[in-house]
Amino acid sequence: MDQSSSRLTRSYVRAQRAGKKRYITGFDGIRTLAVLGVIIYHLAPSTLQGGYLGVPIFFVVSGYLITYLLIQEWDRTNRIDIRGFYGRRLKRLYPALVAMLLATTAYITLFQRSLLVNIRKTVLTNLIYGYNWFEIGHGQSYFDRFSGESPFTHLWSLSIEGQFYLVWPLVVLALLILVKKQGRSLVILLAAAVASAVAMALLYNPQNPNRVYYGTDTRMFAILIGAAMAFVWPAHKLSADVSRTHRIVMDLLGGASLIALVYLFFTMNGQAASTYRGGMFWFTVLSGILVGTVAHPGSDMNRVLSNPVFSYVGQRSYGIYLYQFPVMIFYEARINIGNHPLFNALMEVALIMVVTEVSYRWIENPLRRYHYGQLTSDIVSFFKQPRAHRLASSLGVVGALLFGLTAVGFVQQPAAAKPTALQKTITARQAEAKRQNAAAAKKQKALAKAASQKKHDKAAALAKLSKADKKTAKYYYLTPQEMVSSKETPLTAIGDSVLLDDSGDLQKVFPGAIVDGKVGRQAADMKDVINNLSQQGQLAKNVLVNIGTNGYVTPEQAQGIVDAIGSHHEIFWVTAHVPTREWQNSVNRRIQKTADDNKNVHVVDWYGAAKNESSWFVSDHVHPNDYGNRHYTALIAKSIAKVSQDQNK
Repeated sequence: MDQSSSRLTRSYVRAQRAGKKRYITGFDGIRTLAVLGVIIYHLAPSTLQGGYLGVPIFFVVSGYLITYLLIQEWDRTNRIDIRGFYGRRLKRLYPALVAMLLATTAYITLFQRSLLVNIRKTVLTNLIYGYNWFEIGHGQSYFDRFSGESPFTHLWSLSIEGQFYLVWPLVVLALLILVKKQGRSLVILLAAAVASAVAMALLYNPQNPNRVYYGTDTRMFAILIGAAMAFVWPAHKLSADVSRTHRIVMDLLGGASLIALVYLFFTMNGQAASTYRGGMFWFTVLSGILVGTVAHPGSDMNRVLSNPVFSYVGQRSYGIYLYQFPVMIFYEARINIGNHPLFNALMEVALIMVVTEVSYRWIENPLRRYHYGQLTSDIVSFFKQPRAHRLASSLGVVGALLFGLTAVGFVQQPAAAKPTALQKTITARQAEAKRQNAAAAKKQKALAKAASQKKHDKAAALAKLSKADKKTAKYYYLTPQEMVSSKETPLTAIGDSVLLDDSGDLQKVFPGAIVDGKVGRQAADMKDVINNLSQQGQLAKNVLVNIGTNGYVTPEQAQGIVDAIGSHHEIFWVTAHVPTREWQNSVNRRIQKTADDNKNVHVVDWYGAAKNESSWFVSDHVHPNDYGNRHYTALIAKSIAKVSQDQNK
């Protein structure tokens, strides 16, 4: 055994003899890994598409630590102070949570009142740690980063942990008294973990994963795996004096699991069925292996994950996680981050760290150590000598202000979210597009029949332009040839709300256009839509794709869309104009790369045409107004006509 190992063994033995708890510094490193994954995922999902998996890592650490501490208390005193446990948990978690809820609600009340919908239930369910179940029925998908995301969405995981803290001392006590044997407790907990993972697989709905993503029952396996390990691998009973072989085995297992976790951070898509049908469970098993090797004093993994930076971030990981979403959402509501995503991401991280540090120093740490039994005497002392309590006075004023603004927000909460003018427009145009699709389908058949019978020469085609057609051509800045080409082009348009917003204009220029759009549609949804249209015989030779407004498009998703449409179709893919989101440039690079790799894919560069034209858009800078829709439609018509003309030469 080397000298450092000997020192570790001696310090461990001294701590055990003194009856002291061993602080496992490497857990700060694991927490840092987890919180970095979550933060990077929220800032740039395509960079770390599995970063959301930081949450199950937190769950495993919590499951292990809480269970281990309860078992250690039982071994030391032959009892578990349940009341004391609840008190410690509340003092650790509640002050920062309450501060975040008050500050966020106050900000919303002042600056973003559209987010006041359901604010009372949101705050109250968070205070009782039931918010995850509220999210299942009322929240949006965790992976929908565009459709008015809530600054509270991420708190679902804190509610699951709160529910765990509520019942777990009783569960551990029951296992210690009734089951007694560690092996049996391990089997019971692992069986419950497997049942939870099976429930996730069976209840998974690809159209709406909220039930399994937010559900306590379907996410509990991560906590249970950590808890099960604590029964058979409690840190206070593990010896640092292990053989060289055992040390090497633990280091190899810990290192391999760490590398695998990082790899899955980059590769495990949160919207893939495989993630919920076993993928997340096995990720959690790997997390358990890492936690176990770090907890063992005879392994080197604790030292590998211990350094001042990890210690700093790990100790503040709760606050970082807590404040991240409000900072990001409020910042991105004010700043168009799409053209400078890296700079803005660094700014957001800096703001998160500043807010976290303030909370850690002035809220979390002081109130964590505060003896609430002296609250009455402190209040009396404050009023007798107010000058001696200037800091408390300042904090009290801030707290009262936040509480008052929160109360105002509660009072002003709208009964339901009122549809915006844009939402009303999109809804109306979606209904109109559905009515037009039936006529467009018949028109496509007629166009296909005419095309098979003969080719119209240019003079004959131009002669067909009526006064209405000429007026339409002028309105959309089209030449007569482009107008004729559009009238005779069968088209299927598939996309998101931007396409829906333009559907009326598009079907005026392309009478044979079938439009299938949906608000919030993601690239992952496209293959099913395309296959459905193909089965109905509504996939025209020319296919317009407008996807990328609501999130990243992975290489696999992009090629999957092209393959689903087929090589015998001409595909026109519209670039994304989303200056308020960090994925804009990534999506557009992916579209261009897909066109480079597939001869039948053509880029319609809406971003290039519109990036300096702020007057073309409504207030969200994403959806075109009526003037913008004219240019959007014109660009599509000109692009399709050009390709058609080149092919007919």
